Parts: sequence; structure tokens; C-alpha cells
Amino acid sequence: MGSKMLASRLLSILMLLQTRGRMSATQLAAELEVTVRTVHRDIDQLSAAGVPVYADRGRNGGFQLQDGYRTMLTGLNQSEAETLFLAGLPGPAAQMGLADVLSTVRLKLLAALPSNIQPGAERIAERFHLDAGGWFHSVDQLPSLPVIAHAVWSERMLKMRYHPSGETDVRMRKVAPLGLVLKSGVWYLVAQNSRSICTYRAAHIHDAEIGDETFIRPKQFDLVAHWEKSVRDYEASVYLDYADVRLSPIGLKRLSLLGPYVTSSASKTAGKPDRKGWIRCRLPIESMEFGIRELLRLGDQVVVIGPPALRAQLAQTAERIAKLHRPRSAMREH
Repeated sequence: MGSKMLASRLLSILMLLQTRGRMSATQLAAELEVTVRTVHRDIDQLSAAGVPVYADRGRNGGFQLQDGYRTMLTGLNQSEAETLFLAGLPGPAAQMGLADVLSTVRLKLLAALPSNIQPGAERIAERFHLDAGGWFHSVDQLPSLPVIAHAVWSERMLKMRYHPSGETDVRMRKVAPLGLVLKSGVWYLVAQNSRSICTYRAAHIHDAEIGDETFIRPKQFDLVAHWEKSVRDYEASVYLDYADVRLSPIGLKRLSLLGPYVTSSASKTAGKPDRKGWIRCRLPIESMEFGIRELLRLGDQVVVIGPPALRAQLAQTAERIAKLHRPRSAMREH
């Protein structure tokens, strides 16, 4: 294990110096989560292996590779190389204006791979395609996305107008763009305004302009952690009510129609199945009206136990539906 960790760390140092240029021992240590002393030992090992890395002494010194030095990606094994080719998302890249860049990068990566790994990576690209969008959803028109992405990358303030559906306030806003997130085929901008960190749907951003002013990212900000917490908070804020139900085995299978949050809640609250396989559980719902619409999707494979008001309204709705679908002869008799 120790030799594998060392080899991985040496490769990481090599790639960091190759991509970022000069770095101090302190910067390398922070990046790799090791001590400065360990970095110095690793640099000595790279030098002993013939890698042209040298040190600049002094307060502003650091380590860097000899000008023009590049390494083949020999540190990649077969699975790692295939994963890199699988990771490309041509649709989102095109939305960001990076389709040509992605194609060029893939070609360069393929050329840099050792000859014994190239065929496997090519097969992955030919046989797997990642489509991040959902079914039956049209693709958002995103004329501002390339500008937004440039602002995120360059850490410059972004001026924009934001008008989601039904909102009439279309004043020009000024935000610090912290990151872009692709969720179920929809792009979102996570940005800091004068009061807090907010989420904006990219399709609702118009007249985007990159300002001259730069900004400093919050030191403790982590895009992935922030997004995951935002998703949890959003789901908790949307599902404000609940329904106690009994589900048949078929109803339990159909529960995926109501979404992963509902399915997860049902799993956590489910009791033991009865002799016919029906289980009792609690389902989160957004509201009484919305809950009735969603529960009707389960048909006769669900029984609402409570709250009483929900059960009563669902029964009334079912009676109205049944009345609309009675045979015509029965309707004439009444």
C-alpha cells in the first residue's frame, strides 16, 4: 500500500507542476495533504528518477519543471483511461460553447496515452454515450451559458438580468459566480450576491456580461457540499405535508413515479408487510391538492389512512371520476 501511495503522490506532484507551473513546497503540501518535509523527499525522488525538476530559492521560490518538459500519461491504467473518455458530455459541452475544445482535448489525450491503452479508450468513446437530459424535456435555450462559464472560470463579477417565469423584476444584477451545476439536464448558476449565496437557473439569465471587477471566493466554500445541502433543503421546503398510506406490492413498485425523495421516505418509514404483502408507510407531499394528484397515479394499489382531510378529499375526487366514467345508460337512468 505504501509504495502505491508514494507512486500516486509522485505522479500528482508531476502533474501539478506540469499544469500549474512553479509551486512552493507549502502549496504542494496543502494540495496533497502531507507535510512540507514529505514534499521535499518526494521532489528528491523525482529528481533521482530523471525528472527535470529544480528549485528556485528565496521567499518567492518554489519547484518547477524544466521548460518544455512534458510527460506521457503513463500513470494511467486501462480503467482510468477508459473512465476519462467516458466522462465527456458532448451535449453540455456544446451548450457551454466548448464542443470543439472537448474534441481537441480528447484527441490530445488519446495521443498522449501509451499505445497499449489507446484501443480500450477508443472503444469506450465509440460504445458509450452519456445523455444528461431527462425524458420528454426540451433542451433549454442557453445563449448566456458560455458567458457565465467564462465568468466562473476567470473569477470576475457577472452582470445579468434574471427573470424566471412570472417574475416582472428584470433589473440588472451583479453577482460573484461561484460555480455551475448540471442537474438532470438543467444548468444552474451558484452565485453570491450582496446578501447570500443563491441559485439561478441558467435558462432564465439574460443579457449576461462579464465585468472588469474580480472577486475573492469564500475560503470555506465547497461547491459540491453547498449543492448537496441546497438540494436537501429544497426538498424539505417543498414537501411540507404528509400522507399515511398502505401500499400493495404493485403500489410499492409504482412509487418510483413519485420521485426518489418520496421513495426514500417510504423506505425509511415502512413497516412489516402483512399476509398479502401490503405495507404501511408515510409519504411526503407538497400540499393536499398536489398529494391527491400524485396518489391517484398509484390507482387502486394505495389506501390513504390519514390525515382524515386528505382521505376524505381523495374519496370525493374518486367519486367524481367514477361519475364521469359511468356507462351512458346508467347516466340516463339517473
